[in-house]
Amino acid sequence: MYAANLPGVRIDREAYLRKTLARSCSAEQVERAVRESPAAAGIPAEVLEKAANDSIRYEAGKVSALSAAAGIPGVLFLAATVPADLAQYFGHMLRIAQKLAYLYSWPDLFSGEDDLDDATKGVLTLFLGVMFGTHSANAAVGAIATRISKQIIKQLPRKALTKGVVYPVVKKVAAYLGVQMTKQTFAKGVSKAIPVVGAVLSGGLTLATYLPMAKRLKNHLSGLELATGARADAGDVIDIEDVEGFEGLDDLVDLKDFEDATDAEEAGKDATTTGSSLVARIPRPWKRSQPNAEPDPGPEEPAGSR
Repeated sequence: MYAANLPGVRIDREAYLRKTLARSCSAEQVERAVRESPAAAGIPAEVLEKAANDSIRYEAGKVSALSAAAGIPGVLFLAATVPADLAQYFGHMLRIAQKLAYLYSWPDLFSGEDDLDDATKGVLTLFLGVMFGTHSANAAVGAIATRISKQIIKQLPRKALTKGVVYPVVKKVAAYLGVQMTKQTFAKGVSKAIPVVGAVLSGGLTLATYLPMAKRLKNHLSGLELATGARADAGDVIDIEDVEGFEGLDDLVDLKDFEDATDAEEAGKDATTTGSSLVARIPRPWKRSQPNAEPDPGPEEPAGSR
């Protein structure tokens, strides 16, 4: 929440899409991308790919430079430089998460209010979870995107995202991110211990972690139904608070599927975390109805039995 409220962290969706897409798209395409979505405007995948990579490189350069600057003073100033570096690091993670979301046809994440509401906080938490490789976050983001792709909306359906099974998943992912923040704090403290040399170590560590995480989120979002043009001809955009059918997220996401999936190192040893694989175990009822389908391997071992 602190990082999200830092100056410059929130991305204006309209301004970003206009500036980014104007380089490669017609004025008509840009207008429709802003009014509806890049998918609806028919923006080619290669254009979005280039825009996403450019944004990732830009944010990675900024976050690494700031991290390097924080490593110059050395061990005597760790109490001030480590928290500041961690805040700007997560701030730039939130920046690239927003940019990638808007390129891949997510609606405006912020409600226009100064305070960070629970729905936006939840979605951003899930995006960070995808960046860190948590499979439950992949599943939840995929399920939300599937529902959004059925509607044309300008903002997140906030009521629907603060109830039901999505919120417990957000809590699980947030707990996992807390562990990762502790590890980041330790790593950044060690990298900044030696004056001047710490700048090189700190900047290099930041770049080495930020780039693959941003690319992981890009690969995941770009493969979802929301980004592949499912709503290109869906009609006029509507601005709604709670779309009929979003209550049905429970039909797509079963909390049991997430109970042992928040730690990527345990839950994803034989799964991938890139592309549209979704590594999420979203129920597939159309497969269950087929008598010749392969048998369901059954639920995972409960976490308490390990």
